[in-house]
This record gives sequence, C-alpha cells and structure tokens, in this order.
Amino acid sequence: MSVSTASALVSPVTGAALHADAPHSLTDGATRWPVLDGVPYLRAGREEVRGRALAALDDGRPDDAAAVLLADNDDWWDQPPPPAEQLRATRHATSLREAVTGLGLGRVGDYFLHRDHDPSGLAVLALTAAHPPAGRPVLDLACGAGHLLRRLAQHGERDLTGVDVVFAKLWLARRFVVPAHVDLVCADLAHPWPVPPAEGAYVAAHDVLYFLDDPAAVLATAAGHAGPGGAVVAAHCHNVGQPGHPRPPESWAALLPEASCYGEEELTAATLERRLPRPAPAEDLADTEAVALARDLTGFAGEPALLDPATDADLRPNPLYADGVRRWPNDVWAAEYGPRAATYLPERWPDPLPDDAVARRLLVDLPESW
Repeated sequence: MSVSTASALVSPVTGAALHADAPHSLTDGATRWPVLDGVPYLRAGREEVRGRALAALDDGRPDDAAAVLLADNDDWWDQPPPPAEQLRATRHATSLREAVTGLGLGRVGDYFLHRDHDPSGLAVLALTAAHPPAGRPVLDLACGAGHLLRRLAQHGERDLTGVDVVFAKLWLARRFVVPAHVDLVCADLAHPWPVPPAEGAYVAAHDVLYFLDDPAAVLATAAGHAGPGGAVVAAHCHNVGQPGHPRPPESWAALLPEASCYGEEELTAATLERRLPRPAPAEDLADTEAVALARDLTGFAGEPALLDPATDADLRPNPLYADGVRRWPNDVWAAEYGPRAATYLPERWPDPLPDDAVARRLLVDLPESW
C-alpha cells in the first residue's frame, strides 16, 4: 500500500477519511500518521512512537524511522527491543531469516519461519478451504507476517488486506512474504478499525482471540464488518488449560452465533489427508487443544485446492531438516507443536520421498527470500 492508494483508510481516532499529505504520511486534516515501506502506522495510543517516526521521515531519515517503528511491539511481548543501530541495519536485510534475527523476535521469529508447516498453520488452511473467501474482500486480522494472505493470493484472491498491531510483523510480510497487491495496515483491534466495512467481506481472526481481553467485541465488530453476505472465521481459540485467556468450546461458540465449530486436531488431519474438515458440536470438543469457528451463511462450497501450494510453487525441502535429521527450532516450539508435528514429519529425512511428501510438509513452499 502506498500513500497514493490508501484513500480508503480512516483515522482510528476521528473516523475521518485519510489522505496523503506527503510521500511518507497520511492525515485526516488534524493528525498525521507515518507510512514506511508501504505500511501505514495507524496504531492509536502510541503518540510518542508516531511522532518520533514522523519526525525522522520528515527529516529524510527512513532508517531512523524504521528503528522507532520496528521496536514497537504488543503488550504480550516480554523482551526488550534490539539496539536502534541493529534495527536500522535490519531494514536492509536480504532474507526472512536474517530479518527475524535482526528484529530480535526470538520464538515469534521461529514461528514465522515455520508457520506454513506447523500443526496450527495446517489447521488454518483446512478452515479456509472449508470456508473460502470465494472472491470476497478479505480482511485478515492479526495477520502476522502474512502467510495466509500469501496463500490466498497464490490461489487467485485479489482484494486482500492484513492488519496487525505490530509494525515489524507487517514489515516482514511486505518485504519477504506477500505480493505487492496485498494491503497491510498497522492498527490496534481494541480501537476503532481504520479499514471501513466492505460489502460481503471475509474476515479472518486466527491465533489471536485468546490474546485479547475482549474477544467478544472483536468478533462483533468482525461480524458487522462482514455484513450479511460475508463470513467470519477464527482458528486456534484456546481451550481451557491452554495459555492466554482460554475458554471452553461452548463459550467460544457463544461469541459467534450460528458458527460451525471444528477441533484443532481434525483441522490439521484434514490438511494432511487433503480433504475438507468435519465440523462438530461445541459440546463434543471438550478434549481439543483449540476450537475454530466459521460463520458463513452464504452457502459457498469448499475449495480443497487451498490445502495445496499453487501449481507453479517452487517446492523445497522442509528447513526443519539439517543433515537429514529433524530439529525443532526451539524448546517452546517443540513443546507447543512438536508432538503433533512429529506425526507427519519423521525424525529422519525419508529416502525415497513418499508420494504424499507435499501434503506431509516434507516439501514446502517457502517465500523466495526465506
């Protein structure tokens, strides 16, 4: 998104339409917001960050603006930001691996590097295949580094927007993951959304609701944004006993009336087996790790093709294998994903490769500059 194509955005403070007042900023006539490397920073409540970034951009110092914006994180993050000099240099990284290291993202960086082949990533694909956008405008909330947006773009979706509260994640998406036609916006879901409703929109909120203090408000806003012809889908809502703000499946289901419910394990299995997942009553999902919700009353058919990489994808060996041996990226990843990932990623690289090597994520579709 450039400042010249951001006219559909509105201020999260006033609700007034935003327009470009400089090559690197947007305004509603009263308040200015910075735009760096094609990503508008519209995070309300961060006046100091916004002001420092604007001052640097106005002064022709984009690397200094990057050091400010790339250091800004969410309230759950418990690590200090890297030194400003390191963040300035990271803006010129040439690979996703180099960038997540430079940003000091630690376990979150490993999550982004391996998102497309972790069990929850597979679960998101199955939910999306069962309830696809089917050409509707997509708004991906808490989109992270844009992995789902990339998959949708590869399968022909054009009207794609990702929102996240952390600028660094969107910068990774813009620089290394998503194609140019995908719009990205940094904003806080706890404030008014800067992306206006679109008729019949498809709103995704994966791996985020259990982080939020008021997920009911976000789902209600998402439903209003989607309208009667749209859809709201939300994967990986933590069941009781899991981190964050977990809820039992029935409680999650009550937040999105008329939604179909899925267990996390069924979704992951469906992707591995290249089939659409089977929904279940919320009361039957007491043992699931996480529940997924999908409310789409339009009757669109599922799209199993979304389970697979694009036909022209450049498939490469899964980077979790080094010297023929599977190695989890860190202990946190191993504890959260390892037991389920081990069911489809064998301890040693198989030779010859099985016929289902792509479905089992032995061969993966990585971003070009992974």
